[in-house]
This record gives sequence, structure tokens and C-alpha cells, in this order.
Amino acid sequence: MTYSGNKDLVKKARELRNNMTLAEILLWSELRSKKVEGYKFRRQQPIFDYIVDFYCHELKLIIEVDGEIHSLYEQAEKDKKRNRILKINGFNILHFSNYEVEGDLFGSVKKIKSFISKILSRSQGTTG
Repeated sequence: MTYSGNKDLVKKARELRNNMTLAEILLWSELRSKKVEGYKFRRQQPIFDYIVDFYCHELKLIIEVDGEIHSLYEQAEKDKKRNRILKINGFNILHFSNYEVEGDLFGSVKKIKSFISKILSRSQGTTG
């Protein structure tokens, strides 16, 4: 896997898996066991020096479920830098708010499926 091998980061990821938010729990119930288009997702996955909420290695797809802290200026700037680094390295990133997942889980899964279709279209050299 693509991460620094930092033992503290792995420990933190394990802690996050054991203390998921309601939105993360709901979304995980839909992503686990290859329920979305047959793709395997991992939760709280270390990538480089970051921990992403959900990750599909086959698609290089990162799904983030953001709480209110992400709307604060300082955190938003950190998120922009992180996204830039991940995108430069070929990762696809999809963001949801906790509110969005909790309020419309079905719609959130539908957006993920649509995003997967776009990734596949790009990788096959077609526009969609």
C-alpha cells in the first residue's frame, strides 16, 4: 500500500476505524463487502502521511466524509494541500459532508457510482 510505513499513522488509523462517525458507519455499511459496483474499499487507510476515510486501490479512489471542522479556514487550507498532493499522485477524490451522507445515504451511493463511471470512462479514453 502507498504509505510511509509510519507506525504511529497505522495506530491512528486503527483508532479511527474503532471510532467512526455516524456518517462513516452508514457509508461503510454500503461500501463494505464489494457492494458498490463490485469494488473493494478499505476504511481509514493510510496513504503517504495521510489517513483517508475510504479507499479503493483498484480505482485509486478516495472518499472523504467531512465534519464541520473542515469548514474552518485553517482546516480547509490543509485539505486543499492534501488534495493537491494526492491528485498529483493520481488519486481520485470524492468529498461528502456528514450531513449529506446522513441525510441521503442512497443519493451519496448514487454519486459514488456515477464518479466511478467517470473514472472508468477516463481510463478507457472516452468522455462521458
